[in-house]
Formats: sequence, structure tokens, C-alpha cells
Amino acid sequence: MEPVSTSVSVGLWIAFWVVVLIALFVDLTVLNKHHGKVNLKEAGIMVCAWVSLALLFGGAIWWLEGPSHALEFYTGYILEYSLSVDNMFVFILIFSYFAIPHALQPKALLWGVLGAVILRFLFIFIGVKLISLFSWTIYAFGALLVFTALKMLLQKEDDKFDPTQSTALKVLQKFFPLKTDYHGENFFVLENAKRFATPLLAAVVVIEMSDLIFAVDSIPAVLSITQDTFLVYSSNIFAIIGLRSLYFLLSGMAGKFPYLKYGICVILFFVGAKMLLSDLFHVPVAISLAVIVGILAISVLASKIFPPKTA
Repeated sequence: MEPVSTSVSVGLWIAFWVVVLIALFVDLTVLNKHHGKVNLKEAGIMVCAWVSLALLFGGAIWWLEGPSHALEFYTGYILEYSLSVDNMFVFILIFSYFAIPHALQPKALLWGVLGAVILRFLFIFIGVKLISLFSWTIYAFGALLVFTALKMLLQKEDDKFDPTQSTALKVLQKFFPLKTDYHGENFFVLENAKRFATPLLAAVVVIEMSDLIFAVDSIPAVLSITQDTFLVYSSNIFAIIGLRSLYFLLSGMAGKFPYLKYGICVILFFVGAKMLLSDLFHVPVAISLAVIVGILAISVLASKIFPPKTA
């Protein structure tokens, strides 16, 4: 197992937060201007912009900290971004269930992203500390990823995520009665001196819970690449800040890459096996990056070349 690295400078942390805050502000401004009605071309441009920003930040890490740190950042970023694709299809399902109007979807996604920024920091900090204090936890993380990969692979179409079964939604309904109609961008509404939660708040709560569940898989996955807190967190957040644009791109392309799910399963199995076998042999970061990119490319190409006969 590789030792935990703490070599990244404080200046890079400051630069990271400046870039992220500016990116979130720009993302909020652009998407709110469209009122949720983003076509495929616009969504594609925004996705390319966020990916380019991550590549440039990785270049800054290369220049300031060296190629090994940059490769770890790029590998972690691609890994997290690929796992986020599955998360986005769950978001599409949640928005469909709650019938969220297009104009309100950017706000729901914004709160989902902000919640993920905070929760992932806590998860990453705890994960790195656990590996640092208890070396055996890396095997527990590896076993979790292998189990998740097999579970995803064997999952039937009828077993997809059901928002009605969300624990978060059930807890919310215990505290606030839930309205069935929307009241602009409000999360709460007062009627007859009684406070009701709107479907918009319910959707955000379910989104936060689903992201929490996905973090249990995605954070151990990136910890198989590096245990440097900065590199793990920065690669996570750069993948997250582009999720709103990715959502609008994938919502218009849902179903076009049916084999991507299997590619994600193989990636999770690969990184899980890598963690389980970390004491026997070390897989260089460059090889991990090549394997992850190769699996994604094959799954996307297979979806185009050998499309399923039935939808």
C-alpha cells in the first residue's frame, strides 16, 4: 500500500478553492439564464468547458507538484467522472418522479452539488484517516467495490432506484407534510398557519441521499489511486462541479450508451481488485489511467457498433 501523501502546498489549496468558487458562480449564472431549457449543443459545450478546466488544473499540478501528482489527479478525475454518469441517470429518474419543471431543475441540482461538496470532504477526510491509522481498511474498501460491481452487474431492470423507497423522503415526511404542487423556487410554503414542504425540497433531499450512497462507492475507488487528501478531494470536486451540465447532456442522450453500465462495473471491479491485491503487487498510476480510459472507450464504442436489438 502506498503511504499517505501530504506534500501539496497550502497555495494550491487556496488556488483550488478560488477556481471552484468561480466555476460554481459561472455555472449558476449560465444555467439560470437558460431557465433549465438547455439543448444538447449547449450542454455539450458546457461539459467540454468543465472538462477543459479540470485538465488545466491538472496541468497546474504537473507544473507545481510534478507529473506523479498530476497523473493521480487525472486518474482520480476520470474515475469519478465516469462513476458520476450512473449518478446522473438516477437524477433523471428522481426529476421524472417528482415532475420537476425545467426551470427549477438547475436549482435542485445546485443544492445537490453544494451538499456533495461538503459531504464528500467529510467522507474523504475520514477515508484517508482510516487508511492511515488502520491499513486493513484498504481491503475493506476493495471488497466493497468488488461487491458493488457484482451487484450492479447482476441487477435487473426492475430493481432500479425507486424514489418512493428513499429513507430520506420518509424521514422528511415525518417532519413536514408534503405538498403535491410547486410554489416557484420555494422549499416551504405556509397554508393556514401550517408549514408544508414542496416537491422541490423532497427532490433535493432524495438527491442528497442518493449522492451519499454513490459516495460510499466512488470515494474508496479514488482512494485506490492515491491517499493524498488534496488529490482525492480536488479530483472529486472537479467531477462534481460539472454535474449540472452533464445532467442536461445525458438527459437528452439517455439510453444511447447501454453498455456504459457494464464498463462502470468492470472499472469498479478493477479498482477493488487493485486495493485487495495492493500488498502483492503495485499497479502504476499510468497503467490504472490507461485501463480506466480504455474500458470507458470500449463500452461507448460497443454501444454504437453493437446496439441492443431491443430498447
